[in-house]
Amino acid sequence: MLSSVSLYYTLSSFLSHLHFSLSIFNFSFFFLVSLVQLFFSLSLLRFLIPNQKMGFDLRQVVAGILTLTMFVMLIHMIKRDHFDSVQDNKLPGVTEDTIYESVKVDSTHVRKNIGLWKGDTDGLKACWVKPSGDEVEQTKGFVTFSLTNGPEYHLSQIADAVIVARSLGATLVIPDIRGSQPGDKRNFEDIYDIDVFKKSMEGVVSVVTDLPAQVTTKNIAAVKVPNRVTEDYISRHVEPIYRSKGNVRLATYFPSINMRKSGKKGDSDSIACLAMYGSLELQPEMRDVVDSMVERLRTLSRKSDGQFIAVDLRVEMLNKKGCQGNEDNDGEKSCFNAQEIAVFLRKIGIDKDTTIYVTQSRWDDSLDSLKDLFHKTYTKESIMPADKKTKFLDSKDSELEKVIDFYISTESDVFIPAISGLLYANVAGKRIGSGKTQILVPSEISDSSASASSFLSPYISKKNHFAYSCYC
Repeated sequence: MLSSVSLYYTLSSFLSHLHFSLSIFNFSFFFLVSLVQLFFSLSLLRFLIPNQKMGFDLRQVVAGILTLTMFVMLIHMIKRDHFDSVQDNKLPGVTEDTIYESVKVDSTHVRKNIGLWKGDTDGLKACWVKPSGDEVEQTKGFVTFSLTNGPEYHLSQIADAVIVARSLGATLVIPDIRGSQPGDKRNFEDIYDIDVFKKSMEGVVSVVTDLPAQVTTKNIAAVKVPNRVTEDYISRHVEPIYRSKGNVRLATYFPSINMRKSGKKGDSDSIACLAMYGSLELQPEMRDVVDSMVERLRTLSRKSDGQFIAVDLRVEMLNKKGCQGNEDNDGEKSCFNAQEIAVFLRKIGIDKDTTIYVTQSRWDDSLDSLKDLFHKTYTKESIMPADKKTKFLDSKDSELEKVIDFYISTESDVFIPAISGLLYANVAGKRIGSGKTQILVPSEISDSSASASSFLSPYISKKNHFAYSCYC
């Protein structure tokens, strides 16, 4: 049978080994084990003092020293806030995959929702009415279309196609998704959940995955339609061609970025609401990637209670001809570079420890000025799970990267569009439905400081976004 000293030595050694694992995985367990080990140390001293004739065993002395050393390390870790070390990494391309996998934010964690981080509401209810299929006479033709490269186009293109198909009584064909280069395309189900889409369209339009074999390209007429197509436009410009050819292929163009409320709410608005906000869900793998990246950003944001800012800032867009600091029709700047965004954030009172996600795919030197002021600035390459990078980051197709940016931007606590455009407009629409109405439009600030509320998006402050027609 083991003596009391031997038993202590065995337990102390076991507890010492636990420190290595538990200090990584769970702070509370680490603290508990330290207290237990200290208790055994004190018990040993109490045992040895009245039994001095026994002498000291070298192993017992070493175990006692290890115990006290571990307890001192615990105090030091609390003092230095050891678990924030991953957040203070200054190197833009460095990942912390091992630490990330062992430190997770509880999905049930309730974050503070005050001041800058607070939206208008905890969420709105969908208030559109799903139209009945009995209201439209079904015809034998088909409506086909393709989604453009970039999720900011998908919501509008889906809505326009559904409105046209319903108005014609035609069957809608599930679209493919065209890449940025000629010939590049992927399947709808590579990004979206096809079953969710079909179910959402039940009673609205008939949907098929593919065209029947007997329908060839010769039987399909190409028709251009403006974004947010109206029933009047369809009856005058699309229906005559459909009646003549039997099938049409739509190509949506965007004469303007118009996401404001329409003058009056009708059947087409309800269909547009359903198509834009009730039909598209990411397929499971895409959803998991987005969720894991959002979770990591929240993990890195422990000091701000798990809250982070998403900034839509893409260097390639800033370098385009129309996006070099020029002013828009209202005399306002439509694009802001990294340095300008950094200054804007500081002047509206954003803390330097705030976590910022930038939609730029890979680190660019021009982002250094933002990281200099906000050291917790990250791009996809530094927070994406390592086992997903080959498929979602290292491929030549940028579509998947854009989808990730779009959905992270819809889920951040604050969204800042450094570039005014369709992505900003459609991210705003998605955020309105979930109550995440903290969307700040950057501006040049002459004063040393300003209130963040002064830069709330007009879509929110004036409630003039189309999404306010869909939620109540």
